Amino acid sequence: MPTTARTTAPTAPTANGFTFKDWEEHPVGPEGVFPRLARATVTNAFTGALTAPATACAYTVAYTGESTGTFTGLELVTGTVDGREGAFVLEEHGTFDATGTHCRFTVLPGSGTGGLTGLGGSGSFAHRYGDTSVEYTFDYAFDDTSTPSDRSA
Repeated sequence: MPTTARTTAPTAPTANGFTFKDWEEHPVGPEGVFPRLARATVTNAFTGALTAPATACAYTVAYTGESTGTFTGLELVTGTVDGREGAFVLEEHGTFDATGTHCRFTVLPGSGTGGLTGLGGSGSFAHRYGDTSVEYTFDYAFDDTSTPSDRSA
């Protein structure tokens, strides 16, 4: 029987949030021409319903203008959800403009390991440029086909 939990935008700024660091972007093709592509890697640290001290992200960014575009990426998350430890992958799609970034993400089906086997879910975030912490929402459920002792990390 599935176990379902929901988290929403927090009332306290640190309830569900993440910070990012180590953004490295490399152009693909000539710079200053639009549209253009870039590859980016970044590390995030999540707190709240999802807790992970350092994720690994890889993005492909499509610039349609100087400060506008879209991106897609994958994020390897190792940490805890609902007190269960393991790893899983988030698939992310978003847009950005001069004011910030909007992103929706889903748990890649079948990617959960350890105590996060059977994890499914989705969420979103909106980041305003200049903010050092980003609030997120995450709706998730576990397909509990194994016993708790089978889910050890």
